[in-house]
Amino acid sequence: MANIKDLLNIPEYDSIRTILFCAGELSEDEDVKAYVVGGFVRDLLMGKPINDIDFMIVGEGIPFAKKLAIKLGTKKIIPFEKFGTAVIPNKKLQIEVATARKESYDFNSRKPNKIIYTDLNGDLLRRDFTINAMAMDIKPSRFGELNDPFGGVGDIKKKILKTPLEPDETFSEDPLRIMRAAYFASKLMFKIDSKCNQSMKKCSKRIHIVSSERIRDEFIKILKTDKPSIGLTILQKTGIMKKIFPEIDIMYGMNQTSEWHHKDIFDHTLQVVDNAAKLSDKMEIRFAALVHDIAKPNTRRIDKNKGYTFHGHDAVGEKMIDKVALRMKLSNKLKKYLKKLTLLHLRPISLVKDIVTDSAIRRLMVAAGEDLNDLMTLCRADITTKNPNKVKKYLKNFKNVEEKMQIVIKRDEMKAFQSPIRGKEIMKICDLEEGPKVGKIKKSIEEAILDGSINNSYDDALKYLLNIKNHPMNK
Repeated sequence: MANIKDLLNIPEYDSIRTILFCAGELSEDEDVKAYVVGGFVRDLLMGKPINDIDFMIVGEGIPFAKKLAIKLGTKKIIPFEKFGTAVIPNKKLQIEVATARKESYDFNSRKPNKIIYTDLNGDLLRRDFTINAMAMDIKPSRFGELNDPFGGVGDIKKKILKTPLEPDETFSEDPLRIMRAAYFASKLMFKIDSKCNQSMKKCSKRIHIVSSERIRDEFIKILKTDKPSIGLTILQKTGIMKKIFPEIDIMYGMNQTSEWHHKDIFDHTLQVVDNAAKLSDKMEIRFAALVHDIAKPNTRRIDKNKGYTFHGHDAVGEKMIDKVALRMKLSNKLKKYLKKLTLLHLRPISLVKDIVTDSAIRRLMVAAGEDLNDLMTLCRADITTKNPNKVKKYLKNFKNVEEKMQIVIKRDEMKAFQSPIRGKEIMKICDLEEGPKVGKIKKSIEEAILDGSINNSYDDALKYLLNIKNHPMNK
């Protein structure tokens, strides 16, 4: 049996080693079998950062967790009695202690209906993939000994995802594992075993037994990987995308022709997501990249001179986000963000094609608000042409727009734009009571500034107000 304790001998793992030694000493004192399992072992073998520690105890996990918490200087744990697991609060790492168990399921639910406490191999057998079905002993006398009953080490070397059980059993039992396969394929750049691929397609229809929240969380994890297109393509090919995100699935194989885009809508969209992932770690931008052309299939028309057109897909797409957000249980904040960037994603592009006026810049800045930088990142990601000269040209134009924005920001202080003359002052000067007329006048001042008719200053705004206060429309 291989021993991997030497892999822990790097400074980055100092705090982890301390926790493992404490747990190992406790297992010795309590005379119980204790291991670190799953993602911890996988990431240790692959030399990746470790953010959580999953302990598995052959015996009662919660009492062990309570005693370990005390040794680590933590007074309370968060127990989950039904599963025999507990979380130990820790600022640096997520620590979970679980009882070795296997589970049985009802056909129409992924929630286990029966928990059976078992031994090490029984616990490892229930896990999703062989690369996650390994354990490292932490008892002082056996510290670092690797248990790998299903060949996880070999599969890591081969960069392949396989299941400990027959794939049909693994994916039918919990169809969320299909999405987890897509996630690990994207995160680790692994291939999926052909037998697993077939089973994933077969079991994809069972995704309906998984809650929207769990689907959303797993989907977002895919978006957070370095190359999300790998996982998103797997979702499409297995049939999962059609069930959880039909607006994206329908893009597959749908051609488009334009100066900007050379791929079909699906491939273009995935390229934009990957581009966004290169430009930013922000998940929200990647999600916006995924949905920015969501209405293209609904708005696609054929023009005999121009080819395919997608007039209004920005505005139609903005409305479609509501349905997506409802189905995927997205937060209201994320929904508003996606709607805004979908609606505005063509605006900077139009600015690089036409003469850039101060007025157009101002209007874009006000519309985008605090998300302006994210919008510009999305626009850069949206350039998917393979022509290097065109890419250079478009990026230069975007840079020009951004430089113009900085000039306008400095000159007009537009970051938090609003009329220099507030409502109460308008009421006093115009002898008005609170009501829609005050808002109308305030809006008129703002429009004059946005159009460049007057400067964004109090004095100019006041002069403008005095000139228009007696206008019949303002009485």
